Amino acid sequence: MPEQRRIGYRWHLRTLMAQRNLWKTTELMPLLRSRGINLSESQVYRLVTGTPERIPARTFAALCDILDCSPNDLFEPFVEMRTAGTANAPSRPEDIGVRPGEPIARRIRLIPDEHSSDE
Repeated sequence: MPEQRRIGYRWHLRTLMAQRNLWKTTELMPLLRSRGINLSESQVYRLVTGTPERIPARTFAALCDILDCSPNDLFEPFVEMRTAGTANAPSRPEDIGVRPGEPIARRIRLIPDEHSSDE
């Protein structure tokens, strides 16, 4: 069975903050602000407690500067190999309703009902 590569990552911001005696997310806010990064309390909280899907490069660079770390310390990518069967990956386009040579989306035109009660 063919394998499928899944890319994941671990976000170590909370751990690095603790190693530098930064225990509260509110302690990070002035440090970010002094580097030109203005985030709300809730944004900083989500950045610390969650795993961000997107992060601006300037914010990422500011965090590395604040924590005196490299990007690899903060962000750890990994590859997870799965068989296509466990990953539920279709093996052919026809399995998801796509036929070669045919458009995937079709334009439709709505025709009002002649017996409509909108009149």
